[in-house]
Amino acid sequence: MMEYTFDRLDCRLVRRVLTVTISNPPVNVMTRELFADLAALTSTVAEDDAVQVVIFESAAPDFFIAHYDISALVAVPTADAPTRSDTLGAFHSMCETVRTMGKATIARIAGRVGGGGSEFAASCDMRFGVYGETIINQMEVPIGILPGGSGTQRLPRLLGRGRAMEVILGGDDLDARTAEAWGYLNRAFDSRSEMYAHVDRLAARIARFPAEAVALAKEAVNSAEKPLAEGLADEAYLFQKSLRTEGAQRNMRRILDLGAQTRDGEKQISDLSVRAAGDIED
Repeated sequence: MMEYTFDRLDCRLVRRVLTVTISNPPVNVMTRELFADLAALTSTVAEDDAVQVVIFESAAPDFFIAHYDISALVAVPTADAPTRSDTLGAFHSMCETVRTMGKATIARIAGRVGGGGSEFAASCDMRFGVYGETIINQMEVPIGILPGGSGTQRLPRLLGRGRAMEVILGGDDLDARTAEAWGYLNRAFDSRSEMYAHVDRLAARIARFPAEAVALAKEAVNSAEKPLAEGLADEAYLFQKSLRTEGAQRNMRRILDLGAQTRDGEKQISDLSVRAAGDIED
């Protein structure tokens, strides 16, 4: 098993679900040290076959990740002219690892998330929040910069261009109910306990399914950002690839034996699919 020991991250791996609790008091500013821990963790977990789902949460009661460290940005040298690079920078690379790794990535956001923390959360496959508690804010334009950790690219894909412009150019708080309606949050809940219970159940469910199917399905969904014909070609290829896996052959036979494609079986297909996956071996 991979080693998950970091100064600002508490990691717990249980039955293929890695829960990562972010702790950089008092408000989880994305300092260089926290960024280094997150970058090291994401690159490690991407290669760890023991992990199938990653949940990111916070130890701070009122914050997920506040934003990137402004004092570090002020210290960036600016005498030279800006240059364009053909390779991704370190922060973009970390966010892309979260987006593309063959694991389900979930942000459990209780409290505020802003700036680079919001960009990190937006890189995850799913985000969940709490009514009256979860707040999203991109505060870069008001202080004279722009979201430079992938926000200008991810938010239009999540919210649509006009709503992304309101969030980015307005620099105002986005409440959980609006964030849910606009597509930033998958769902919001009335209480933290409800959110935690839902995410735990979802993560445990995904963790039971064939690892190859989870990874290939995520790869296919990511192809939706390509032109439609290219995405469909990717989907067809990845579907063929999934059919050839041991997990697919085993679970398709199991679900037929359990009653799929019968009247009664199809009424409980969600439950049958989990039963076909079997139990996780510790």
